[in-house]
Amino acid sequence: MAAQGQGSDPQRFVVFFVSQRCSLRSVLAEACLAHLCEKRFAAYACGNPRRLERDIHPAAVGALAHAGIAVRAQPRRNWNDLSGPGARKADFVITLDEDTLARQPRWPGQPNSALWALPDIAQIQDPEALAHASIQTLYVLRRRLELLINLPLRHADRAAFQMDVRDLAFMT
Repeated sequence: MAAQGQGSDPQRFVVFFVSQRCSLRSVLAEACLAHLCEKRFAAYACGNPRRLERDIHPAAVGALAHAGIAVRAQPRRNWNDLSGPGARKADFVITLDEDTLARQPRWPGQPNSALWALPDIAQIQDPEALAHASIQTLYVLRRRLELLINLPLRHADRAAFQMDVRDLAFMT
């Protein structure tokens, strides 16, 4: 497993959530993990520099409010911000859509990685359906993140641990 907390706080695991626009799925994941276990995890959302949205999607704000989770007032990051020279190294990189997986950079420090493919719900046109899909996506992410934070993160066999993180993609 990657060295724990390679960033400035050695007590926290650093997790990058990667999606196309960094406006909905990765924002939900970042806020949810911070809500669940901010003492042990530092969560960051990022997206493709060519597709990065300036603002958080209103459906993400609504889903987080519905769940009683605070919206994190962090700037939208592209993955170059988190992968370039001098960037904070991740312990985990969780990609939230398959299209983005092949385009993202090589992450410094060889972090554990997983694809947790989720539908691109931002494309839904009907506001009621979008709100419902956003809440569903948040709860799927929450379940996976609850399982992640309960995995034995220290002294684990790296290969077995990597498989466990990847297997969480199949939890709904």
